[in-house]
Amino acid sequence: MTLRPQGPIVIAAGGTGGHLFPGQALAQELRRRGRQIVLITDERVQRFDALFPGADIYSVPSATPNDRGAIGLLKALPAIVSGVVQAFNILGRVKPSVVIGFGGYPTLPPLAAAILRRVPTCVHEQNAVLGRVNRLVAPYVLAIASTFAGPKFLRQKDLPRLVLTGNPVRDAVVAHAASPFSAPHGDSRIELLIFGGSQGARVMSDIVPDALALLPAELRTRLHVVQQARAEDIERVREQYRAAGIDAELETFFDDMPTRIAAAHLVIGRSGASTVAELTVIGRPSVLVPLPHSLDNDQKANAQKLQAAGAGVMIEQKDFTAENFGRQLSLLLADGARLEQSAKAALGQGAPDAVRRLADLVEALGRGEHNTSDPLQLSQEDR
Repeated sequence: MTLRPQGPIVIAAGGTGGHLFPGQALAQELRRRGRQIVLITDERVQRFDALFPGADIYSVPSATPNDRGAIGLLKALPAIVSGVVQAFNILGRVKPSVVIGFGGYPTLPPLAAAILRRVPTCVHEQNAVLGRVNRLVAPYVLAIASTFAGPKFLRQKDLPRLVLTGNPVRDAVVAHAASPFSAPHGDSRIELLIFGGSQGARVMSDIVPDALALLPAELRTRLHVVQQARAEDIERVREQYRAAGIDAELETFFDDMPTRIAAAHLVIGRSGASTVAELTVIGRPSVLVPLPHSLDNDQKANAQKLQAAGAGVMIEQKDFTAENFGRQLSLLLADGARLEQSAKAALGQGAPDAVRRLADLVEALGRGEHNTSDPLQLSQEDR
């Protein structure tokens, strides 16, 4: 293996925010250290290139199998093979010191190309479940950085390469790390933040306004709701809040989400890895509704981790009705001590220094200094 310690660092990340945001956080830290960054992703890169200023960005073909069987993989194979060939050529020109993948099928071609070129390679897993691509390449990479100790589907033989770093968050999130939290009291305003990830979530628009309308009038008048909604749902949702006498601010996207999280008394949303990381670094209580059709139920596993720590409440989507959610919300908003305990518990799950740990690992791999002879010791619970 040829080491190029001062060569560029290649970040391979899928086209969704959940994979790109931790990659963005790592890029910000590495650029502070004077490192050149190269991003390799799929055709969706045009939506996210502003997240990686100063980076050289390449798009290579990839495909996600439409089903979990051999037929789905065969259909996706031509695009994946084409992507591997293109990524192999790109890496030959770039001559990186390290390639790090953040999961998702768009990362498979650059990771496979890096392994073929014998470039030092590692992956980062944001979720409590090891993703399919990370699972596939785990035997061939030098390190598996992880948000959680003992992610599900991690094989025993791959355990020596597990490094617990936490999930990197962007500078904008770190700026609000451990922001003071004070539960609402008396007749003070109650700040609710509702969102469903980078693509929005219709279920939030369908359920939350009806649930809030069921609250007593004296509670509704104290609410200030900030909600992300799809463009086609905004006017409907706005009218529902207006009819219920609830002060609401609605947008299709908030570019200051960390500030909004820090201002919230309670966050209602999905439980993707980036959402969970930001909630725990800032330290805010939450009600989490896992995406029911996510691969391997990774969002449910994430939400269960927070619920077990006392940092949030998980409601599966099949149980996420206006009546059920309204009841739970009434109990939460009436118990300021519980909200404060949940905020403290969330903070206890956060890793604001995760980006530094991950950057240290990446640079050590580039220098050939990372030692995997001592496997991470896990408790029986983590296993």
